[in-house]
Amino acid sequence: MDLVLPLDDPTADLETAGGKGASLARMARAGLPVPSGFCVTTAAYRAFVAGFRDQIDPGDPHRTAALFAEHPLPAGLAEEIRAAYGSLGEDVPVAVRSSATAEDLPGMSFAGQQESYLNVRGGALLAAVRKCWASLWNPRAVAYRDQHGVPHDAVALAVVVQELVDADASGVLFTADPVTGSEEETLINASWGLGESVVGGHVIPDSVVVRRGAVADATIGDKAVMTVRTAHGTEERPVPEERRREAVLSPPQALELAALGARVRDLYGVPMDVEWVRRAGQFAIVQARPITVLGPALGEWNDTAKGEYLWTCGNLGEAIPDVMTPITWSFVKLFIHEAMSASAIPGFDLVGNIGGRFYLNLTPIYSMVKALHVKGWASTVANVFGRIPEGLDVPTVKVLDWPTLKRMVPGAIRVRRRARANLVQMRPFLAESRGRCTDLRARIVASGTAAELAALYREEIGPLFVTAARMLEAAGRQGGGTLLYTRERLRKLMGSTDAEAMLTGVNADGGLASLGLLVGLTRLARGEIGRDEFAREYGHRGPHECELSAPRPGEDPGWIDAQLAGLHDLQLSTDALLARQRQARDAAWQRFAARYPRREAALREQVRRWNGIVRDREATRSESVRTFWVVREFVLRAGELTGRGDDLWHLYLEELLDVLDGKAAALARVPARRAAYERYAALPPYPRLIVGRFDPVRWAASPERRTDLYDARGATVPVEEGITGFPGAPGVVEGTARVIARPEDGARLRAGEILVTTLTNVGWTPMFPRAAAVVTDLGAPLSHASIVARELGIPAVVGTGNATMLIHDGDRLRVDGERGTVEVLQ
Repeated sequence: MDLVLPLDDPTADLETAGGKGASLARMARAGLPVPSGFCVTTAAYRAFVAGFRDQIDPGDPHRTAALFAEHPLPAGLAEEIRAAYGSLGEDVPVAVRSSATAEDLPGMSFAGQQESYLNVRGGALLAAVRKCWASLWNPRAVAYRDQHGVPHDAVALAVVVQELVDADASGVLFTADPVTGSEEETLINASWGLGESVVGGHVIPDSVVVRRGAVADATIGDKAVMTVRTAHGTEERPVPEERRREAVLSPPQALELAALGARVRDLYGVPMDVEWVRRAGQFAIVQARPITVLGPALGEWNDTAKGEYLWTCGNLGEAIPDVMTPITWSFVKLFIHEAMSASAIPGFDLVGNIGGRFYLNLTPIYSMVKALHVKGWASTVANVFGRIPEGLDVPTVKVLDWPTLKRMVPGAIRVRRRARANLVQMRPFLAESRGRCTDLRARIVASGTAAELAALYREEIGPLFVTAARMLEAAGRQGGGTLLYTRERLRKLMGSTDAEAMLTGVNADGGLASLGLLVGLTRLARGEIGRDEFAREYGHRGPHECELSAPRPGEDPGWIDAQLAGLHDLQLSTDALLARQRQARDAAWQRFAARYPRREAALREQVRRWNGIVRDREATRSESVRTFWVVREFVLRAGELTGRGDDLWHLYLEELLDVLDGKAAALARVPARRAAYERYAALPPYPRLIVGRFDPVRWAASPERRTDLYDARGATVPVEEGITGFPGAPGVVEGTARVIARPEDGARLRAGEILVTTLTNVGWTPMFPRAAAVVTDLGAPLSHASIVARELGIPAVVGTGNATMLIHDGDRLRVDGERGTVEVLQ
């Protein structure tokens, strides 16, 4: 086999040139516009590693990378590569891309497991080739092969070297609509610069739909950044303001590109995913692979098709903020069924999956409280689920007919009795939970067969998960309206600032689970506990704690390191913040005693009960989350025992149990579901409120998209000009806004800045001591941000609905946590 081949060589097939190289060679031979280049074949890779192949350890990527770096290319091979490079021109910038023999195959169309290097010149080429070869053994590529059952010894890597088109525009073209699966439509995404910003999901590109030879629809995206060539590689730069809303493609160019896509589709005979670039009006293709038609899979992921309802991701959206894998959705539904059984209304689904994200159907709840003429029903709904914009016409349904009541009343009585009985068991459950979960995780890992693991799930894992959900229901039902009533009563007597100070102390003796992660990191930083103890006690809590495919902090040393680093630049430590708030609480109680001396004892007792209820709810929620770690361990072990790896994240629970029982039919659905998950996970968070049928992909592509509200009926309320929400924690502060979309970007928040984000959960807590104030789109008075901010004495405004739409990084803000207002000063 030749070591180096021209890109269009007839012998460049999967075995010699890998999936990417074979595809490019096929298109080049067909006369399609492919940038010139050559392929360093798999024979060259095998010749290079022959002397140290037996030293490569798939479990040690650092050692493997060192092996590739320390071995020089054989002299003859190096000369062939230099000669092929020289034939492209003098010092031509090239793209150096990996091309494995196990990529772009049917059912395995998710390339990108190995590395690529752009804007490589001259003497840097040989090093880039070696880096590409080494990337065959990076952890991502190794795990990918493991999950698909591809033996490591059977895989080799070719390297495609192509002239790098200094593109003024680029993007992705789908020859079938990935939403509907229709092959009558071509969908084109386009943005400025090189294609990495589009493929990586870093911009909202233009979206053009071509149908039957005409442009049927076109939306202009907010193309904020673009990838450009530099002297030393590539980097992302801001798009000039005047070009952000300028169309990348004219209609004739879109039609020309769609025709090019049709030629690629006809060459392969299947729908294709095509990466394209444009330079000086000329189009070129830099990659193409078959796509899995997503329409049927996406249909499983959109409950807005069930009717004209009002959906919200408020409240529970804090706990489940991610796009969920199918297995996670299975367990979330099971958990909600047990933990919210009292809220069930026959004939209606109260929880839904919209584009992989968790939503609650407010229409039946709204209709029920309205029909019962509950006094103050609007504020009651708002305090729990967040504000509904004034003027929004909320769809209603009939919920008080006799057949519905006949089914609801006996069920409500049963739930009440069950909750009362479970409340008696709550303390023993909390005392035993950590040890029981630790033991179960160990037994899961020790399971030797699929049948043994399935039996363990049915006999112990599943029942524990259900028990935890029922305990959370019991904890949440105690106290009735005490939480909201006590807070409002204190505010009337003492005003917002003193009332909130008097309610702090929930974390007495470190008892508030929402602060546990922060307390644990602080103890770890001081050396009071080691990493193992941190993992056992606190490692189950994190920003993605309900998504089963996400590692827990206790499994992720890198996450712990990043959080510890963030504790170094605090203006006040966690202990200092808590101590300051204790002083504020004591002073507020002294003022209360002076004003109402005869009422102090009774109200202190009421607040003590208030704090106890909050602690119970938070502690039970924490231990419930711990069972999610047990379930994660179960799915991981199932993947190991069946040899299907992370395919199992894309099955539902009953399907997974079938696989453990030896029935594998559901595995055929995995590629489509995986593709749907990847597509939805790349989109920004959807609106807080959704009315009617909603298409996440088309919404994300729209330049007029709103994150506060989507109303499919068209007639909708305008975006509020001001930024107001619930008073989360009192205090007035001015500072610089730092808008953060993901907890992984928390390092961007500097001490003394104002954290502005969509929502927070326990995984965001380590950022709070650095923040001068917290502002969120989602939330209510008893949300995570409110409780934690109150305990730490940090002003907070929650549930604004529009903060991330109207506030930009670097804005100067005034946050008033007592009035629930945010003002952009500059």
